[in-house]
Amino acid sequence: QVQLAESGGGLVQAGGSLRLSCAASGRSFRIYTMAWFRQPPGKEREFVAALSWSGSATYADSVKGRFTISRDNAKNTDYLQMNSLKPEDTALYTCALRMSAYADYNYWGQGTQVTVSS
Repeated sequence: QVQLAESGGGLVQAGGSLRLSCAASGRSFRIYTMAWFRQPPGKEREFVAALSWSGSATYADSVKGRFTISRDNAKNTDYLQMNSLKPEDTALYTCALRMSAYADYNYWGQGTQVTVSS
């Protein structure tokens, strides 16, 4: 069983920054890719960023240049540094894990709320 625990959300003014963390724990797991998704109020969940085991990062167009995903392998923890935040970044941010190229994101955290005021 794998557990993902997010932290770091909160209320910030537009233009500000936040850093989210996602700590993975459990038995016998490997990180193939860990990703961040978000669900704005009243909208569908959307992809934000992902980081593969090889260090390859991908980003949604809406966050490129503002968000950076990184990992501390020793802590099995991913980070999402969010700069130049906009009100439209307001959402519940959730991390997810896939353990192979052939698997879906089968493990999800509970999410952390990010609210950006204008």
